[in-house]
Amino acid sequence: MIVPDPKTVRTLLTRYASLRIAQAERETPNTARELEDVVYTLCVLMATSDVRAAVAAADALLAAEVRPPAARVPKQDKDAAREGERDPDLDGELDGELDGESGLSLAV
Repeated sequence: MIVPDPKTVRTLLTRYASLRIAQAERETPNTARELEDVVYTLCVLMATSDVRAAVAAADALLAAEVRPPAARVPKQDKDAAREGERDPDLDGELDGELDGESGLSLAV
């Protein structure tokens, strides 16, 4: 079974919710048409013909999405920290450095 891309599913759910709100506030032919398109796409993507089942399946998919644990950075050796030097980690990076120069992980 092909699993839909979580980012795409999240985007469709957001669009669906926004259009439902817009339609409740002021129904227009354009909003109704856009909502119909999003409902169709969400149902096809989640392999169902009922929008409630599609939303439930999309929610379950996003809830089950596995996120990697936060990156752990080993503490610097006290002597190296005093001297302003850092020892390379096992991954070849220097202690305290993740993916970017700012020390912040680039993974979202």
